[in-house]
Amino acid sequence: MNGRILVVDDDAAIRTVVGQALRRLGHDVKAVGTLADMHHQLALGLPDVLITDVVLPDGNGLDMVATLLTTHPALPVIVLSAQNTLSTAVRANEVGAFDYLPKPFDLDMLARTVKGALERGQAAAVSIDPDGDGLPLIGRSPAMQDVYRIIARVVSNDLTVLISGESGTGKELVARAVHDLGPRRHAPFLAINMAAIPRELIEAELFGHERGAFTGAQARSAGRFEQAAGGTLFLDEIGDMPMEAQTRLLRVLQSGEFTTVGGARTIRADVRIVAATNRDLAQFVAQGRFREDLFYRLNVVPIALPALRERRQDIGLLARYFLDQAAQQGLPRKQLDDAAMALLEGYDWPGNVRELENTMRRVAVLGRDEVIGADGVQAMLGSATAAGGAPVLADPGIAAAIRARLDRLAREEPSVLDDGSLYDRIIGEVERPLIEAVLARHGGNQLRAARALGINRNTLRKRLDTLGIEATPQIEPR
Repeated sequence: MNGRILVVDDDAAIRTVVGQALRRLGHDVKAVGTLADMHHQLALGLPDVLITDVVLPDGNGLDMVATLLTTHPALPVIVLSAQNTLSTAVRANEVGAFDYLPKPFDLDMLARTVKGALERGQAAAVSIDPDGDGLPLIGRSPAMQDVYRIIARVVSNDLTVLISGESGTGKELVARAVHDLGPRRHAPFLAINMAAIPRELIEAELFGHERGAFTGAQARSAGRFEQAAGGTLFLDEIGDMPMEAQTRLLRVLQSGEFTTVGGARTIRADVRIVAATNRDLAQFVAQGRFREDLFYRLNVVPIALPALRERRQDIGLLARYFLDQAAQQGLPRKQLDDAAMALLEGYDWPGNVRELENTMRRVAVLGRDEVIGADGVQAMLGSATAAGGAPVLADPGIAAAIRARLDRLAREEPSVLDDGSLYDRIIGEVERPLIEAVLARHGGNQLRAARALGINRNTLRKRLDTLGIEATPQIEPR
């Protein structure tokens, strides 16, 4: 399907590249650099698709789109922007843009978006709060831009959202963004961590209980569904929910109603559900540990958050943001030099954004200079400390090896990840090569090896026997 395309961008190079790419596909393309020229082109006739930048020499492209679509609601508008923030994506959707593409964009994606715009012919307007600048969802990486675009599309409806990602990636921040930018923003947002509640209390916590429903229930208590009426209920670590509670939750999602524990009165569940997990729920379903029907009820709109190591170009933005936040909270203002930033970007961040935030707070509190170099940052990395009190660097190579081993165990022996033996298993696998390496470094001298390891010589000998490590007997000094 070929169409008439109007491109509005003050960057001549972008006008040229986009124009050439779309003309090769058979489209009739006009390209201008200002809003004034755009209005002149519109006066000559509406295009089939309008592609516009946000920041233009004579005005704001999003403000223009909002005005234009009040009189021409059937015009599909594609917004381009180098201001790759969540608020830009949300604002683009708010004004009724067909789609939002962050710069730099892929020309194939632009072509597909234009094709979709021509096929649909009209963008669906949404009604959301555009004030998203304060949200700490930061990132210009393509992975985060995908997250922004999904959030922008779901805020105006009540579809159930399932957020997946490693610990520390910001799953609750995404849940709060979905709530705060949507029509339920003036109602409660309640979060509940499934992994932190005893199994026998989960149903009462979610649905409430009546007086005398169980031992200790001396008065009626409203559950989270009732407390969050009209708002959003965030179910964190949903993979840890026991089967019996999964069944009740499924019934609520199916019927929109629930009863308290020990109660008979039906209560309407007027809440939006956003769930999150750091587990592979599809694998849990295959293992019979999570209800398949509940999984599909929750996974209506999936949002996969990338690990920080998968969006390294965002590390600098996040680091500066956390240092600015620390300064606003009264901590000393610090900056990072280029070497320090390079070190941060090269680290794997097993604790993700949460670990980066904690590291920057340590930099703000403990950094001696206003401008922190690589040595200063390296001293702050890693949460463990040596016996002498000096910070210990969490080696990225070791962290990567442990993650790789966990991935292999997940494929070959998935039960090990949840049967309580994982710590002993990994420590056992690390202990043998560690002892062997330290013994080799000290020429087989068990006394020196024990001192280096920080354990008693007799303890070392017992570990050698247990692990079946053959050590050459040494004549050790008294």
